[in-house]
Formats: sequence, structure tokens, C-alpha cells
Amino acid sequence: MKGLTKLLLISIIFLAVGSLDSFGQKATEKKEFKISGKVIDKATGEPIPYATAFLKEAATDASVAGGVADDNGEFFFNVKTAGKYKVELSFVGYDSFVRGDVEVGPNTPSLFLGNLGLNESAVSLEEVTVQGQRNLIEEKVDRTIYNAENDKTTAGGDASDVLRRVPMLTVDLDGNVSMRGSSNILVLIDNKQSAIVANNIADALKQIPAEEIKSVEVITSPSAKYDAEGTGGVINIVTKKNKLQGASLNINTSAGLRGSNLGLNAALKKGKMGFSLGGFGRMGYNILGSFENEQTLLSTDGPATKILQGADTRNNMMFGRYNFGWDYEINTYNFMTTSVSFGLRNMRMNQDGLYTETYIEDMLDNVLLRDVKTDNLSNNVDVSYNYTKSFEKKGKEISFSGLYSRSNRTNDFVNSLYNDSFDQIISRIKNDNDNLNEEFTVQVDYVTPLGSKDEQIIEYGAKNILRKATSDFAYFRAEGADGEYIEDEDVDLSNQFNYNQNVTAGYLSYTLGFLEHYTLKTGIRYEYTNIDADFLASDSPTDIPSYGTVVPNMNFGRKLDNGNMLKAAYNRRIQRPSLNYLNPNIEAANPQQITQGNPLLDPEMTDNYELSYSTFIKGTSLNFTSYLRNTTGSIQPVRTIQDDDVIFTTYDNIGNERAYGLGIFSNVNISGKFSLNGSIDGYFSQLDNGLTDPQLRAQNDGFVISGRLFGNYTLPRDWQIQAFSFYRGRRVQLQGSAGGFGIYSLSLNKQFAEKRGSIGFGAENFFTPEFKMRNELVTPTITQSSVTGMKFMNFKINFSYRIGKLSVDGGRKKKRGVTNEDLKESEGGSPAMMN
Repeated sequence: MKGLTKLLLISIIFLAVGSLDSFGQKATEKKEFKISGKVIDKATGEPIPYATAFLKEAATDASVAGGVADDNGEFFFNVKTAGKYKVELSFVGYDSFVRGDVEVGPNTPSLFLGNLGLNESAVSLEEVTVQGQRNLIEEKVDRTIYNAENDKTTAGGDASDVLRRVPMLTVDLDGNVSMRGSSNILVLIDNKQSAIVANNIADALKQIPAEEIKSVEVITSPSAKYDAEGTGGVINIVTKKNKLQGASLNINTSAGLRGSNLGLNAALKKGKMGFSLGGFGRMGYNILGSFENEQTLLSTDGPATKILQGADTRNNMMFGRYNFGWDYEINTYNFMTTSVSFGLRNMRMNQDGLYTETYIEDMLDNVLLRDVKTDNLSNNVDVSYNYTKSFEKKGKEISFSGLYSRSNRTNDFVNSLYNDSFDQIISRIKNDNDNLNEEFTVQVDYVTPLGSKDEQIIEYGAKNILRKATSDFAYFRAEGADGEYIEDEDVDLSNQFNYNQNVTAGYLSYTLGFLEHYTLKTGIRYEYTNIDADFLASDSPTDIPSYGTVVPNMNFGRKLDNGNMLKAAYNRRIQRPSLNYLNPNIEAANPQQITQGNPLLDPEMTDNYELSYSTFIKGTSLNFTSYLRNTTGSIQPVRTIQDDDVIFTTYDNIGNERAYGLGIFSNVNISGKFSLNGSIDGYFSQLDNGLTDPQLRAQNDGFVISGRLFGNYTLPRDWQIQAFSFYRGRRVQLQGSAGGFGIYSLSLNKQFAEKRGSIGFGAENFFTPEFKMRNELVTPTITQSSVTGMKFMNFKINFSYRIGKLSVDGGRKKKRGVTNEDLKESEGGSPAMMN
């Protein structure tokens, strides 16, 4: 609470300074004039979010200011000179609009143009010329939006490639995502979370093709409407939707040195009913690498033991995602949608010739040689339904949603041990681990504006999530290369773990706009969690008490002069452990380093504080965000040395984490053809496991820096060139560090057939044959250094083509649905100001 009090005091000082400055200006001569308005669909009266607006001098047609409207279609300009102007508005699918009778002066210092209606364009979509493309990065009161559809460098990639380009996010070479250094995040797909995401975020991202992603929303301070899960924040991946009348078929394919994909998406929209059917498949091959590890085990009563390991690695993978959607507009006030999606993920990984050399007092003691084969296979299905009823009062609506999600996952390995001469297999160990995750969710949400001018919004709702997780695991042993496997009857090695979780929640959120330039959004959420767990073949203790959690949040904004904005936020979040941390199956693909989950883990609790400032300078947008994150009961690994010099890792709620960070990102429009955007994120991390035993105590701290840069240049004759680069520095961990890495790519694309098709060439990491990541582990009894090599150099050809003629559908329904933002993994807006 002391940290919150300090943050609020700082915010009040900033706001007071802004208010005094505003008061001082009013006391003197008026030096600026304000022109504002709202862009709407002329036929429906609905606002048109992100419409492009330009202000020009009426006499000379010289441009004075420009930008995009906010998500309510509202915009305004501040000008320093009295006179006559004109406003030009445009948006894809609509005819351009010009308002010429715009005049400001001493008698009209503030001019509101009212609702400005745009007519739908009568031409087909492929004939529409987009007057203004949305910025690659946008900022709202509670989130940052990355418009992925404007980025061609990700063609042929997946969602993890897209997320590497998003400010505040870091994606490592294995696809694991973190936000501002925290991996405790919630990843939603179209505001919904499936069981595959709860199982493994990295695997889920590989199922989503980059071409299907419209935008990525990074929500650092979620409101009470969002589940309390995700201590680092929420990521919402928004896929492309069909809002068009007619029928179409989109084909996109890519082929390269490391992988190929093929996607087909069909859409049909006639009147009030729409259908969509899509499929995507991706195959990865020729994915080669290496593994090296050196670890020293220290002992107080004996000599130190050094173990060296190494192997060549080769991986193959296949991913797929198939979906069917249906929506129906019953009438003006009633709308419903349903969808079914199926995904699969098959990864087969091999470590060839994994050698283990053991040295005692620098003398070679023994050498072992193994082959390790790991199969990580899964499939998942999601079935969702949503019904939304709106009312005559604008903004008032109620929605009912349901979701059934199921994920089946198999994680098996076979470890084959060779004889002393390394020419014959003498024994094999096999681990079969079948996992099942099921989720049943029901949810109701209600929102209504309050007040005579709708300056207040109240939202409340309820939700219930029933989760069922099962881990069925067994170990088998066999003699020779083809001997029969015999199951190990030890209940610690062969058993079934059942974990049932029921989360019931209710929330209340309130938004208030006051004194013209101020916005307050606050809320509270309560969640009650009941857990029932047991082992099928043993009486191991699994008593986990039920618990309730109160989660408050606050977002506060103050609009300053010249389009600047100051924001402060606080929220409290909870992070429940997922099956990855709970699973009692012993993972021993590398027998020198084994890992086992802990079914008795408690959730983590995190308090987040944030202060940000945004400004616009001659076509360049800048954002500065500072934050503090404090986590108690953090889930951290605990490592001990077992017999035969084996490092055993499990997890416990022993950690305290604190991070102080600063992020800067910018959009720069150098000209109409050339634009740049980039960001730098840095934070100072402090970690402490809170233990007093000198053999287990650990603490660490240090700075972590990452950055990204994206450039786009439009060439004549529908050619376009784009480049991207990303770097993440060394990352501090509780017991050591994870090495830094960088990636880069270049893309050249050509549109043809009246922009219905495109063909392009892409190159990735073309100067780097192999990436090497160096990780370190340091404890009182263990020192370890490992190097993982991955060959990511790639060249590819991309092709896409759209068949069908579509016209723009003026109706725009806001789609609501289930959002299960939960499980730990390894709104409001204000008018846009333009100048």
C-alpha cells in the first residue's frame, strides 16, 4: 500500500501541474483554437473507429494536422492560428468526405462539427483505395495495439513471429512469451482462452498462422472485467473476421529451407447470416542444432564432480488449425455467434549421440552414450457460443457466453543407452505421459451508460470455470534394442494424477469522464477457487484448501495540451499454477537433469503500478512508461543433488520478485512512403527465494534490456520492402541467467491482379548460420553452463491470392465471448488529439 500511495501522490502532482498550467492559460489570452467532431456511418449512425482525419487550410489546401479517430470515432485538432479550414475524412470501404465551412476565431475558440456521416463505397473491396493506413502501433487508455496485418515480414510464420514485433513482449527461440520480463501472462485468442493455451502458450502460438492475425493487444492494466489471472498482464490475439457481403476464398502458401505451409480460408456473408471455414497446416523440417552442458557438483565432504554433456539435435514438426464459424443477426438488437475449432501439434525431437563424461578431481571416471527421442503430440477442440442483446439506448447491452474446451497431449520419450564400446544398445527407458485438460465455462456480462451525457459507464457480470486436468504417467524398462518393455510398478513413476478446479467470479467496473480532460476507470473482482486433487494408485497427500481472492484495479488518465496524455494505473493479480508446474510425472529425458512438478503449489500474488506519458511531435508518436511489479509467493525452482550426481528440480512458493522498468516506443512517419517504429524496454530485476538454509538460499539482481526496430518502404508499381530486427539481452534468473539473442528479417513483396494477389521473397537471419544461447546456473552446490545451438537461417517464397468479389457490410457488431485469462505458464478510450 505504501507503493500505491507514493504512485498516487506522484500522479496527483503531475495532474495538479497540468491543471495549474491549463488555468494559467485560461487567465491569459486564448492562444489555441479547438476543432472537433465525430465520424459515423451515415446509414446506421454507428461510429467508425480509426477513421483517418486531416485538417487543411481552406485557401491553400496546405496540410495543418492529421491522424486517426479513437474507437468512438471522435477526433479533435488544436490550431494556433484563427482562420478558415477544411476537414477531410476517409476510411476503407467508404467514400471520402470533406467539410469545408470550418472557421475559428476569437468569437468561436472551440468548434464542434457534430456527427460527420460517411457513405459506404459502392465499389468492390479489391477496387477500394485505402486513403490512410492505420499505424502499426496504437495506444489506448489501457492497452497497446500492434496492427499485425500491416507487417509483411511475418508472412509464412506463426503467432510467435508476430509477438516478437510487439512492444513490451519478448519471445525466446523456443516460443516462450514474457511481458516486461514476466512469463506469468494470459494469452487470449479473440478474447477467449482455450485449453491448449492453458497447457502450453508456446505450442498454442505455433498453431496460429501469421496471415490470420489482424492485431495483438497488450493489456498491462486489465480492468475488473478480465479474470484475475496473469500477473504480468493480458495478451489478446485478434484474428481477421469477415465483415463483407458475398463469397470469397483466400489461399496463402509459403515454402522455405526450414518449413512450408498452406492455408485456405472461405467466407460467405449473405444478409444477416455469415459463415466462415478455414484450415491451416504448417510443416517444419531440417531444423538442426546442438546441445552442450558443463556442470560442477560441489560437496563439503568429498571431491568436486564435473560432468560434460553434448549432442546434435534435429527436430521435425507439424501444426494445424481448422475452424468453422457461424453468426446470425436476428434483428437490430439481437445477435448470436458460434464457432468450432480444432488444432493439432506434433513435434518430434531427437538428441543423437548424447554423451556424458564424468570427471572426479579432473580425472575421467566414466563415459556414457545415449540416443534420446521425444514425442510431444497434442490435439485440441474448442466449441463456443455467444448471444448479445443490445437496447435502444446506445452502449447498453447484455451478453451470455459459453465455452467447452478440451486438449489431449502426449509427452513421451525413449532413452537408449549404449555399451562401453558405443556400438550396441544395452537398455532402454520409456516414459509415457498422457495429459487431458477440459474446461467448461459460462459467463454473463452487462454494460450500460449512465448520466445525461453518458459520461459514466457501469459494467458487471459473473463467471464460472470448471477445469479438469489429468496426468496419466508410466515408466517402462527394456533390455537391448528390441526387448519387451516392462512397466515399473513404483507409484512415484507410474500413476494417475487428477486435478479438478472450480473458479466462481463476479465483478463490478465503473468508468467516469469528468472535467473534460479526465478519465477514471476503477473496479473490483472477487474470485473463489475450490480444488480437489488425488492420485489413483497411492495415498500421497493432496489436500489443497479453498481460497477467495479480492482483486482491485484503477486506471486514471489526464489529457494535456498538444495531444499529450498522462496515465496512472494500479492492479492486483493472481497466478494459479498450470499443469506444467503441478504435473508429478518425472521428466528424465536427460537422466542427469530430471524435473518433477509439485501438486501442492499455491497461487502467486502480484501488485502492479504504472505511470506513462504520451506525446505527438510532427507525425511522430512517443510513449514513455514506467512500472513497478511486486510478486509474493512466487513459484520458483528448487534444485538438489540426488544419487549418481543427478540434479533434481521441483517447484515451490518460495520466491519474492520485484521489477522496476521503463519502456519507450515510437512511430515515425518520415514520408508518405517510408516509416519506422521501434521500442526499447529495460527493467531492473530483484529475486530472492526467502530461504535461510545456506545450501538452498538464492538471490540475484540485474538489468535486462531488449529492443526492436521495424521499417517499411513503399516502392512504385505495388512493390513493398520491409525489415525487422529484435534483440533481447541477458536475462536475470533466481539462480543464474539466460543468454541473450537477436533475430532479423527482410521481406520484398509485389501485389498483382488489382491487389487480389501477392508474391514475395523473405530472408531470415541470413548472416547467422547458427544461434548460440548460453545459460548459467549457480547455487551453493551446483554450477552449470549450457550452450544451445539452433540453425535459424531461412529463405522462403510467399504467395497469396483472393478469389471472389466482396462489398463492404456497414453493420458492425461487437463480438463478446468467454475470456479465461488464467494459469501460470514456463477499456475505455478518449478522443484522439492530433497536431
